[in-house]
Amino acid sequence: MNTPLLAPSILSADFTRLGADVQACQQAGADWIHVDVMDGRFVPNLTFGAPIVEACRRVTSLPLDVHLMVQTPEPLLEDFARAGASSLTVHYETCPHLHRTLQQIHALGLKAGVAINPSTSALLLEDILPYADLLLVMTVNPGFGGQKFIDLTPKIRALRSRLEALSLPARLEVDGGVSAETLPRLLQAGADTFVAGNAVFRHPQGIAGGLLALKQKITT
Repeated sequence: MNTPLLAPSILSADFTRLGADVQACQQAGADWIHVDVMDGRFVPNLTFGAPIVEACRRVTSLPLDVHLMVQTPEPLLEDFARAGASSLTVHYETCPHLHRTLQQIHALGLKAGVAINPSTSALLLEDILPYADLLLVMTVNPGFGGQKFIDLTPKIRALRSRLEALSLPARLEVDGGVSAETLPRLLQAGADTFVAGNAVFRHPQGIAGGLLALKQKITT
């Protein structure tokens, strides 16, 4: 399994001081910065566009893990690549020609990921596994931060088992309700990349305290 990584989600950041919050994440030992892009169509919320990715790129050297929760991601890929994204993750549910979409992302020089909603079976990813650098299991229904965690550890175990059986290096990421309480069971199930919003940005001891609490669960 890959070395575990923490990816704070700026969806929970203080937007009046976004640059400072991103820099605080880097200083506190974050591995990636996760950017949730929502279009108000595929999910019931509207968040960031490419300019926010560009702004984050100006203040951090960390990889920018961009999650496209949008109905039609293909026309946006080049804009996000130009803005400084390191990886682009699209949803299985929105890409009828998923192989082609991942090829487009790779052609832009970026890592390509595939996300699935809680109700989407892991079995549907079987044919795409060799083409993805990242698999993202949503453990909340996407659209809002701070939702209640849905325990999908059987799905995570199944994906980890298939990746290992096929000797594939893709990262297995989890997003939704990740906290110091839920992270250990996700890690045990086989996840290696953890997106956390409120657990980092709303921690009583601040960003550094939130990341430290999560790191302690990874290393113990």
